[in-house]
Amino acid sequence: MTGEPGGSGFSRRHLLFGGAAAAGAGAAAALGASAAIRAGDEAAGTPDAAVGAAVATANAVGEAIVPFHGVHQAGIETPPQAHALFIALDLLPEVDADALRRMLRVLSDDAARVTQGRAPLADTEPELAEVPARLTVTFGFGPGLVARARSEAPAWLRPLPPFGIDRLEPRWNDGDLLLQLGSDDAITVSHAARMLLKDARSFATVRWSQRGFRRAAGAEPEGRTMRNLFGQLDGTVNPKPGTTEFDELVWSAGQPEWMAGGTSMVLRRIAMDLDGWDRVDRPGREASVGRRLASGAPLTGESEHDEPDFAALGPVGFPVIPDFSHLRRSRSEEPGERIYRRGYNYDEAPAGASVSDAGLLFASYQADVDRQFVPIQRRLEELDLLNEWTTPIGSAVFAIPPGCAEGGYIGDTLV
Repeated sequence: MTGEPGGSGFSRRHLLFGGAAAAGAGAAAALGASAAIRAGDEAAGTPDAAVGAAVATANAVGEAIVPFHGVHQAGIETPPQAHALFIALDLLPEVDADALRRMLRVLSDDAARVTQGRAPLADTEPELAEVPARLTVTFGFGPGLVARARSEAPAWLRPLPPFGIDRLEPRWNDGDLLLQLGSDDAITVSHAARMLLKDARSFATVRWSQRGFRRAAGAEPEGRTMRNLFGQLDGTVNPKPGTTEFDELVWSAGQPEWMAGGTSMVLRRIAMDLDGWDRVDRPGREASVGRRLASGAPLTGESEHDEPDFAALGPVGFPVIPDFSHLRRSRSEEPGERIYRRGYNYDEAPAGASVSDAGLLFASYQADVDRQFVPIQRRLEELDLLNEWTTPIGSAVFAIPPGCAEGGYIGDTLV
């Protein structure tokens, strides 16, 4: 029976008929429910079919495993998980090349275990390691770590050049060692991070930690481009993992030699003025992006992956895709000036009169930061209208070394 709006669920009829009638009605309802279940049994096979299917889906998400060992580190080509955590550490002054080797061995061993759903050796909560949910752990090296290893650093392994749009805050910049964790389960990420930080605490201290999210696993069809908190599809023109194009754009050919099979990573923390974005109408938003918000199609196309026509003019002679749009500014005529992005939203507690403190953790991977990332950023700095509502407040560059074989460890080509 339907209750009064906002009430306890008892209707006036319940109160008029009294307790006995209510009890009878309850019995009838129970019989009706039983009959409905039997009808459902006959139609669907079992009353628990839907529940069983949901449990099977949940188990499939929780039990999914991404291999740890291999030519490349996991967490780059891996389809992005729902939750990510980026942690930068600073090495203690006394850590030398021998100590680095010990640290990386321990970290790699525990990362290999926990990503496969097995508890690290010193895990006091081993049950929390039983649901890997596509957990990946990716290691990155800052210039300070490479110097401690007494090895040659790639020419691009340094802070990015200054950009006029930056308002960088030291608490989000740089670092000696990066731990990048991703999983479709937030508890798994939290537990794995704790295990790895316990391993590292004799060698390093935490410099910063940044947590990001996407849609929950299974909430959208596989392969759907993520939306950022502006409502934009974010990452439409990404190269496709497993293709020759991806390999050429992302993986290092070995400059220096220890980087062969690795890549570079730029992590930019970009604050997004959602309060200001609220005041822009939809045509203004689409003009600033150069794409339709609903479909992600360029303003000259119909679907997300249509090639934009930058020469197309509107009725009064202006470009349909404005020169100041993000799409136009990010596009290069040089085929090698492309990156692979794995972005994550962040949303912190707002302060004061602001409704939000949110933004994007822009993780970019490329073979060469100077050749691929910097030219794109220069063009965005010059004219991109989205700069009105976005502000880079954090920046860090890391070398992502290649993967390792079983029995080896991440960084064994370096130290």
